[in-house]
Amino acid sequence: QVQLVESGGGLVQPGGSLRLSCAASGTWFSLYAVGWYRQAPGKQRELVARISSGGNTNYADSVMGRFTISRDNAKKTVSLQMTSLKPEDSATYYCNLRQAIDYWGKGTLVTVSS
Repeated sequence: QVQLVESGGGLVQPGGSLRLSCAASGTWFSLYAVGWYRQAPGKQRELVARISSGGNTNYADSVMGRFTISRDNAKKTVSLQMTSLKPEDSATYYCNLRQAIDYWGKGTLVTVSS
């Protein structure tokens, strides 16, 4: 059974940085694309960044140049380094792994506020 567990969220001031991590189990992690989505209150869940099994990445326009996604297949982890954070980045961030179906973690809350 696939499980995804996120960590690293918290409260940070505007302009600050955070690193999110997601640990996967129960899957041949290296074979699949993984990504980060976020959902703010009252808004739809949106893609933040995704990395393919081959290491190709894509980002939402709103985070391009500020966020970096990476994966460690040996450790079965995917990370999201977030810099120059803005209040509009505040949301619950979810890890996603795409096999035949989508698997989701429970999310980690990021709050950007002074």
